[in-house]
Amino acid sequence: MSSTRKQVLDLYKRLQYLGRDYPGGPEMFRKKCYNAFKRQSTETDPQKIEKAISLGEYVQKEIEALYSLKKYRAMKKRYYDN
Repeated sequence: MSSTRKQVLDLYKRLQYLGRDYPGGPEMFRKKCYNAFKRQSTETDPQKIEKAISLGEYVQKEIEALYSLKKYRAMKKRYYDN
């Protein structure tokens, strides 16, 4: 149980850190992230918890991909004229 709790807290911290550059603003992202974790806080089924952690990790990867695309577009805009 404590290892699952540690995984959830680690995921929450990583998402909060990634939210600082989110396009809609960091406060909006933090509220949505908090609400998503709050909704799942009463879950006790280990399989559902693992599924939620997997979904959270997927969201983390998608956000990282979004940031990479944003950086790529900025670099492309700087160096290439259309």
